[in-house]
Amino acid sequence: MDPLETVIHYHDRTKHHPQRHARSLGYMDWATQPDPFRRYAGAPLVPLPPLIEDETPPYDRIYEPGAVSPSDVSARSLSRFLECSLAISAWKEYGDTRWALRVNPSSGNLHPTEGYLIIDSVEDIGPQPAVYHYAPKEHGLEQRTKIEPGAWTSLTAGLPRGSFLVGLTSILWRETWKYGERAFRYCQHDAGHALGALRLAAAMLGWRLVMLDHLADSDVGRLLGVDRDVDFKNAEREEPDLLAVVFPQTESPSQPLAMTGDSIVRAARGPWMGRANRLSNDHVDWDVIDQVADAAHKPTTSSAYRSHSIRAATVRERTESTSRPDSDPSSSESTDSTAHCIIRQRRSAVDFDAVTSISRDVFFGIMDRVMPGPESTACDSDHPGAHGHTVAHAHRIPFDVWPWSAAIHLFMFVHRVRQLAPGLYMLVRDPAQTERIKEAVRSDFTWTTPPNSPSELPLYCLAEGDCRTAAAQLSLGQAIAGDSAFSLGMVADFESSLTKHGPWFYRRFFWEAGLVGQVLYLEAEAAGIRATGIGAYYDDRVHDLFGLTGHGFQSMYHFTMGGPVDDTRLTTLPAYDWSPVVVDPPKRPAT
Repeated sequence: MDPLETVIHYHDRTKHHPQRHARSLGYMDWATQPDPFRRYAGAPLVPLPPLIEDETPPYDRIYEPGAVSPSDVSARSLSRFLECSLAISAWKEYGDTRWALRVNPSSGNLHPTEGYLIIDSVEDIGPQPAVYHYAPKEHGLEQRTKIEPGAWTSLTAGLPRGSFLVGLTSILWRETWKYGERAFRYCQHDAGHALGALRLAAAMLGWRLVMLDHLADSDVGRLLGVDRDVDFKNAEREEPDLLAVVFPQTESPSQPLAMTGDSIVRAARGPWMGRANRLSNDHVDWDVIDQVADAAHKPTTSSAYRSHSIRAATVRERTESTSRPDSDPSSSESTDSTAHCIIRQRRSAVDFDAVTSISRDVFFGIMDRVMPGPESTACDSDHPGAHGHTVAHAHRIPFDVWPWSAAIHLFMFVHRVRQLAPGLYMLVRDPAQTERIKEAVRSDFTWTTPPNSPSELPLYCLAEGDCRTAAAQLSLGQAIAGDSAFSLGMVADFESSLTKHGPWFYRRFFWEAGLVGQVLYLEAEAAGIRATGIGAYYDDRVHDLFGLTGHGFQSMYHFTMGGPVDDTRLTTLPAYDWSPVVVDPPKRPAT
């Protein structure tokens, strides 16, 4: 099979069906459970400074371009950046068992995603440019290699002033250990969650974060040092995911964001320090994972990011109907919470109370927040690989990390939203695709606009009725999909996007879904409820419910939000010795 056929074959092969789930071991092999922390033995570790005071802006402000003055790049600002994106958020303890939770969500809390910084000389970190691996357990940076000043100048010549780089990789084994063949999907979800966490942490510091979408995966792997066989002898390899540039929000480059392969080769000449630790003493090979990873490998493409696309876009003011009114008991206590507070308290709910509701206005506000706008126009020039064209629109935070139009749309099961009829709903995240979607779904859907919904919000009621049982059944019988205030399936514009861009775009579907999920996680915290992602569901049963056939649209991720039921048997401990004691904040009772 060619790469595109391989990707589609993998997607179909790893679907869950009522009579057959995607292949996995079928049991938990605790003897080979992976170490959740990657370290490079022999690489110098630079501790990041502890930050006790919370000087971060109010949570809502991080979504407003220009609302936060840019911080200087320093040991303190980088510490805050990583603390609010990839760090440990708390430890949980039950009996003699202790495990870490992190700021960035992960399927099964397995955390396949690794983070890297490539920065210029920074006082109290290093006297010259270098590549660092982030060690979340120690909250420190492992120096992997130094970059000569001339090579740094060449590497960053096409980037804004004051830039530094952040990279992500995936250790696929961490997820395949538990989930088998479907694990490649979950690794991509987690990369999207981590990208969203990094983008919002950057916004909290007055910075932009933009993917260098033109780079080949091989270039990313070379710059991060994960292509070095000698450093991974007997250790699990890391798949390069992406490289992004971070720079002050006030900067507006006059040229396309660019980085050349030659400059990467020069920067990565070494010498390199450290050897990767082995995470498990034995492994089960899943050939289909290797095949899809190879097929979805990204080549070099042209950058679609141009100067006007990364200026601070003017975001429309949220109307009264999309704000969190102080009179609403499900939102009043969290309106003024800081970004640090909301980000660090994020948890994945394990159960819902089947009672808690949210107001219609809060629901509309959450839907507005996951819209990539302010304007989105479908045209060939706003997709990566469009040679010689400029971006047709600017996305809102955090969806401004890439130049392509929204490929993920939300099919929703509304259960407990006050003043909104229960039933099936849809949020069309790229309004230009509305007619295509209408043609693809069931013809008996009503497509009515909910009462009092904002005029600019492309939200539609498809059918009214109690869908709690259907939502749970579609999610492999998991009650959390029906016991919540609402749940949803993220459906991708699948076949046309893969045909247009190529098989490498397959991973981007999951990244976009993970990025949407990261916003939903934080919006749930801000609304006084809680959320969780659902990676296990009956793919084609979802398609059947909505009338989708073929590969035109495919379900990529599910999500659910509601009133959490906490496990009182667990003890919560602070993330680090210098962290304040953190307890899970009490959620408000049902109204």
